[in-house]
Amino acid sequence: MTHRTTFALDHETATRLRRLAAAWQVSQAEVVRRSVAIAEESVGGSDNAASLLQTLHTSGKGLVREKAQGYLATLRSDRQDWRRNG
Repeated sequence: MTHRTTFALDHETATRLRRLAAAWQVSQAEVVRRSVAIAEESVGGSDNAASLLQTLHTSGKGLVREKAQGYLATLRSDRQDWRRNG
């Protein structure tokens, strides 16, 4: 099933769309379809922040507790200094 959609593109984007269509020898609609597929792949599709965080924790590649606590202590100190000194 085909869905018709209208886009309002700035001049530069419209030019890029036409250039890609010519280079790929496809329609502008096909350029949009391919670009959407590529964009979806680059953001991981259905991954969400919570699942990515869980993956990081289970991988063991996150910060060790001591390093994280040291970072937070430095951050707190820097913020306190900033508030005092404006």
